[in-house]
Amino acid sequence: MTLSHVVANSRYTKTGFITEEKRDIPIIGEYDVIVCGAGPAGVSAAIESGRNGAKTLLIETNGCLGGVWTSGLLTWILHHENKVGFMREIEFELDKRGAISHDIDTGGPIAFNPEIMKLLLEDLCMDANVDVLFHTRVVASVKGDNNRLSHIVTESKSGREAWHGNVFIDTTGDGDLAALSGCGFDYGRKSDGATQPFSLLGIVSGIDFDEVKDFARWSGVGSAQSKQNLFEQIKKGGNIPSYMKPSLHPISKGLFKLMCNQEYGFSPMNSRDVTKATIQARKEVHNVVNGLRSTGGVWENIQLIATGEQIGTREGRRIHGLYTVTVDDMIKGSRFDDAVCRVNGSVNVHSVSMDDMKSDKFGSDYLEGQKTQPYDIPIRALIAKDVGGLLMAGRCISGDFFAHSNYRNTGNAVPMGQAAGRLAAYSSKRNIPPQEVKFSSLGL
Repeated sequence: MTLSHVVANSRYTKTGFITEEKRDIPIIGEYDVIVCGAGPAGVSAAIESGRNGAKTLLIETNGCLGGVWTSGLLTWILHHENKVGFMREIEFELDKRGAISHDIDTGGPIAFNPEIMKLLLEDLCMDANVDVLFHTRVVASVKGDNNRLSHIVTESKSGREAWHGNVFIDTTGDGDLAALSGCGFDYGRKSDGATQPFSLLGIVSGIDFDEVKDFARWSGVGSAQSKQNLFEQIKKGGNIPSYMKPSLHPISKGLFKLMCNQEYGFSPMNSRDVTKATIQARKEVHNVVNGLRSTGGVWENIQLIATGEQIGTREGRRIHGLYTVTVDDMIKGSRFDDAVCRVNGSVNVHSVSMDDMKSDKFGSDYLEGQKTQPYDIPIRALIAKDVGGLLMAGRCISGDFFAHSNYRNTGNAVPMGQAAGRLAAYSSKRNIPPQEVKFSSLGL
């Protein structure tokens, strides 16, 4: 069988490349707003857009909504406390559906059941008349007049398809749509390109909160102490975890999220890197749980119920916007008239290498003692600088390495997504470029 038989309408040029023949791609649908990526930012953007009367399409590579909350099993929402709007609605609806346990005081974060979150987000999208497309990835884009994005191209079981939109929102986390469209971006630490590690999360059961509470994150024990206690137990089981500050997060009295893994030096833009990191990480999580079980006592019945469908990515492209949020904003506590949310100012850089982890370099250590304070995210940081008709929300907005380490938490992604969704709907319905919309018109 020759390669020409394997790849339809293509030919092998014997130069190390396959040349695809020209082909027409069908335009499947036309929308006011198209959102690429259905994590916390994306699903918030799509629902807000739909509720504001825009015909909205939400595209997701996985088979559920929620991104890192659901397919990534990040079942604690941080930095949500001072947020209003859709963030509070999510909390209320999760509680109403029994997804939040009231038996455990987490000390602030919202702990939830990820399966209930999946269904809730689907219900909210359907109620907002959002069209959802799973198992689909954006692979190309087309620009029209004035360098404005007009179409995207996707790949799925349905083949290669095109979609027209008036306004697009990149909530892919890694800024995939923006990069495909020619936007400039930054990645990693400016001084040396260093990046934060991946982590694969797991859900465990077979243990009881009352028996393991000294090893778990909750209001009754300090975070640092619980992590050290858990580290000693893991070491007792014969493992030294790659994340030397492991944490056990209760979801309910018998269900927990386990974070014990970090994968250093891999790029989320390289599928081979992501694959290798995921395989290594999953093996480690299994080894840690098996090791704990071997110690007996409170751990004798611990079971690993699931690991994330996707590995958790902390670092990705930071797309150039009309404003770049910086560490100076964190230090000064910057305030903006067009703020979409206020962010807790603490630096949250995870050790960028195993050497840094072993030397306990973490968080604000990377700022060498400089103090930070709460600051605002302006909507200008959500508007792409280099391509028209494109917004961002979530961790791919315009910011530097240190600010990104902080605003990437999902409690901040929700109000960013809500703001982007409302701006996109307003812009599309009035045929006004997003950067020309008066912020006061949005009612945020």
